[in-house]
Amino acid sequence: MLFRKLTNHSKVLFYVTRFINFKPNTFVAMSSEVDKAQSAYKSKSTIFDKIISKEIPADIIFENEKCMAFNDVNPQAPVHFLVIPKKQIPMLDDASEGDQSILGELLLTAKTLAKQRCPDGYRLVINNGKQGCQSVYHLHIHIIGGRQLNWPPG
Repeated sequence: MLFRKLTNHSKVLFYVTRFINFKPNTFVAMSSEVDKAQSAYKSKSTIFDKIISKEIPADIIFENEKCMAFNDVNPQAPVHFLVIPKKQIPMLDDASEGDQSILGELLLTAKTLAKQRCPDGYRLVINNGKQGCQSVYHLHIHIIGGRQLNWPPG
């Protein structure tokens, strides 16, 4: 009986908090990223293509002929930047053997910049597909650091 009352109370509390849109910040961020990933799709042009072509501004921290790095607009840690290839590769699953030099360049660039900005350690993240929470279909590496990170991440 008590369990049923608590269960019903929890359901009411759940619906009330949903109704007034009260959610902890981390849940809101995670939920909105999941929502973005679930509604994202592969397209010919992405926001990252517009950053590469300088159609929209970004806080660019590195650029060469193969890749670009810029600070994330919604950082999840004191240091959070992205490294992207200039070639449009929608997701890691779409990379081919011919992309080996680009993939290597992405990792080496990520390592070099991360060591400069996060001398005590960092995490590399590649989201791949909807369940991997990929919200922009242009391959990118998240570099996160500047604080003690937790494990497991997901």
